[in-house]
Amino acid sequence: MDATEYDLIVLGAGAVGENVADRAVQGGLTAVLVEHELVGGECSYWACMPSKALIRPGQALRAARQVDGAKEAVTGTLDVAAVLARRDSFTHDWNDDSQVRWAEGAGIAVVRGHGKLTAPKEVTVATPDGGEIVLRARHAVTISTGSDAFVPDIEGLRDADPWTSRDATSAKVAPESLVVIGGGVVATEMATAYASFGTTVTLISRGGLLAGLEPFAGEMVAEALREQGVKVLLDTETTRVHRDDDRVTVETGDGGAVTAQEVLVATGRTPRTRDIGLEVVGLTPGDWLETDDTMRVKGFDWLYATGDVNHRALLTHQGKYQARAAGDVIAARAAGKPVSDGPWGTHVATADHEAVPQVTFTDPEVASVGLTLKAATDAGYRVRAVDYEIGYVAGASVYADGYKGTARMVVDEDRKVVLGVTFVGPDVSELLQAATVAVVAQVPLDRLWHAVPAYPTINEVWLRLLETYGRP
Repeated sequence: MDATEYDLIVLGAGAVGENVADRAVQGGLTAVLVEHELVGGECSYWACMPSKALIRPGQALRAARQVDGAKEAVTGTLDVAAVLARRDSFTHDWNDDSQVRWAEGAGIAVVRGHGKLTAPKEVTVATPDGGEIVLRARHAVTISTGSDAFVPDIEGLRDADPWTSRDATSAKVAPESLVVIGGGVVATEMATAYASFGTTVTLISRGGLLAGLEPFAGEMVAEALREQGVKVLLDTETTRVHRDDDRVTVETGDGGAVTAQEVLVATGRTPRTRDIGLEVVGLTPGDWLETDDTMRVKGFDWLYATGDVNHRALLTHQGKYQARAAGDVIAARAAGKPVSDGPWGTHVATADHEAVPQVTFTDPEVASVGLTLKAATDAGYRVRAVDYEIGYVAGASVYADGYKGTARMVVDEDRKVVLGVTFVGPDVSELLQAATVAVVAQVPLDRLWHAVPAYPTINEVWLRLLETYGRP
């Protein structure tokens, strides 16, 4: 069979794969995206966009009820059918025509079907019509296939037909009751969304909530979920799950049991690397792919991995950041141009190490960047944590009556720069970019004093954090 040649083949046409291909094409290469589902991927259809569309209406309603004068005008509950219809508008009813038009308009070829490595720099695509297309890469293949929900080995769980994140974000109706197993971002966000729909929600976590973030973040989210009507069971092991007709019973290690219409398992992710031909090039199917900072898979000069599959930072924006670096460096290497692969160089993803921003869209939101106090201490930094109650800031008291929120700034005491920042509170995601700039640019504290926050906005918390730390 004759093969079609491109400079770059990208397995997976989600947001990450699209960005790799786009940057390579902008660098003068030809590129093809191989996709067996929807062009645009998980983020567009089953994760970032639909999940936030589900969460936002409840946040808006609660925000109105936190302001005297506005709350008196709120007389009803969410129109769940309207919320779901709005969600559908963001996914284009799970139609990717517009994404395909964008790719083709950007000069990127799109091949439908399931692609597998069949030789070095060779991908064979099983097409929907039962045929095969062989693609060969002149320079590189990039794996951007993402990750799937991990379903743990709990007795009866798989047989109970559990929801995963995809089911939760694409549901056509809200169940009357839902058990959420997990304590991370997906678990807390979906508990927030479905509680706002009037669903009776129970969240079961074998530890606390939002492990890996500052401890007060999980504590504040747990308190807020309980205020929103969610039954939150912490430090509780799920031991058995079984379904009887249209009901699911979840049993716990303390002898308890919860019965609901649906159960959502939100206990982590697993890489989509099981059926893409990794064994052909000496890699293990099902493994995460280890890369250097230019996203090249270790041990190869032609194979790259971007996004979730490399396990560096399972966040769409970090995957796209990696993709920009990878697309640029693939083009540079193909043209024999110099590679800027030093720290913070053009062709590397340095920020993946200690400057990763992320938002958990619960209510209150959790926005963080960089290192937590524990992570900084474990990394050997001499640090000081500075905390401030955001509700004390004038802008916060205007924003919402009784605003509750906390900010923490982690300072490297030797260099006097910010290593990490965490905000918990309503709409704190809008504070995050300033924190990210401070961490990435390693802005000295004495210079931050000259970054004057507008009054009265919640951004004034920056001044209060600096005042609490003290003048240099």
